[in-house]
Amino acid sequence: MAGARVPLWAICMLRVALATVYFQEEFLDGEHWRNRWVQSTNDSRFGHFRLSSGKFYGHKEKDKGLQTTQNGRFYAISARFKPFSNKGKTLVIQYTVKHEQKMDCGGGYIKVFPADVDQKNLNGKSQYYIMFGPDICGFDIKKVHVILHFKNQYHENKKLIRCKVDGFTHLYTLILRPDLSYDVKIDGQSIESGSIEYDWNLTSLKKETSPAESKDWEQTKDSKAQDWEKHFLDASASKQSDWNGELDGDWPAPMLQKPPYQDGLRPEGIDKDIWLHHKMKNTNYLTQYDLSEFENIGAIGLELWQVRSGTIFDNFLITDDEEYADNFGKATWGETKGPEREMDAIQAKEEMKKAREEEEEELLSGKMNRREHYFNRFHRRNEL
Repeated sequence: MAGARVPLWAICMLRVALATVYFQEEFLDGEHWRNRWVQSTNDSRFGHFRLSSGKFYGHKEKDKGLQTTQNGRFYAISARFKPFSNKGKTLVIQYTVKHEQKMDCGGGYIKVFPADVDQKNLNGKSQYYIMFGPDICGFDIKKVHVILHFKNQYHENKKLIRCKVDGFTHLYTLILRPDLSYDVKIDGQSIESGSIEYDWNLTSLKKETSPAESKDWEQTKDSKAQDWEKHFLDASASKQSDWNGELDGDWPAPMLQKPPYQDGLRPEGIDKDIWLHHKMKNTNYLTQYDLSEFENIGAIGLELWQVRSGTIFDNFLITDDEEYADNFGKATWGETKGPEREMDAIQAKEEMKKAREEEEEELLSGKMNRREHYFNRFHRRNEL
């Protein structure tokens, strides 16, 4: 007997139930957001945020988010959540950002912090785990930052990832997977992906070698060097007919032209770090690296500078489930992106109409003034 078919809605509900949502913020409860977000008091000159959906939007309430309000200011604000480790799990960070002021120079990125971050003193020197999102300044800088903290240093993705520069809301998504692959999405579309190990130049930043690995290395290095030599033996060569094994010993096969090194492996021996790297690749040890593992994630925040204010941040999400993030993006940004553009188009038409009317009024007023001036001159001339 065939099993009963499981309805699609039940599968979707199961998927949602399996997802772990570490943080989610949509600002749907009015001014209560101030109970969850902490404004830094590290500098009295820090700019302030307000809750706003902006001058144009897809839904007045759903599109409300944190908006920067003062020009030429640094901003620092954060929200805390239950600490967690992403070791062995996918980490998805997602949010929307809207530069309705048509950003000329300033940040639109977010930062993910350790749980012990001092929220009241949050500033540019506060340690963070991940920095992600758009940064715009003039014609030269229009990029998406993806910076990871590893070995007490910050490492940025070496690829140039272009960001959006218009005034509409855009959905930014970063996915870090335990197999060391990553994905950067804008508006649900992948714009860059690859290897965390190579795209951040982290191949030389390994975990410390354990005693067992050091012993293994000492026992293996000589044989590994010999194995490396074998790669360059001329396999097509044959032993000379007059070669006597008992008298002459083992016949040394002629070597092909041997390069001084290849992939860091030298004929006279193998570098220890290179050997470990090859061993890790062969044993899937790379998945045990801590290149993208953060043990104590506990806060998310905005710590940035803006020349011209007006940016709106909304729909924050941190989860371990890519599908949940995709569905959340569709249910938030996906539902309001169309109406937002429609409202902007309507406003643009109204502004153009108003500008034409004002121009016509000025022209008409100018004509009336000229007529009045001509009449006054003619009237004065007759009086004379």
